[in-house]
Amino acid sequence: MLLDAVEQLNKDDKPLLHSDQGWQYQMPRWQRWLSDNGITQSMSRRGNCLDNAAMESFFSTLKS
Repeated sequence: MLLDAVEQLNKDDKPLLHSDQGWQYQMPRWQRWLSDNGITQSMSRRGNCLDNAAMESFFSTLKS
């Protein structure tokens, strides 16, 4: 799904990818791939569950 979205980006787009601080999102290879594709990485603060509260609420609505 992410690859499909990246393929549809226009050259002037400035996408932002937000995630938690999971180990997979901190991998240098992942960060390099994001940078190579012009994607800015955003991470929630460590130990602060409130950073993702709005997104968690949104996705719980989708699941119901």
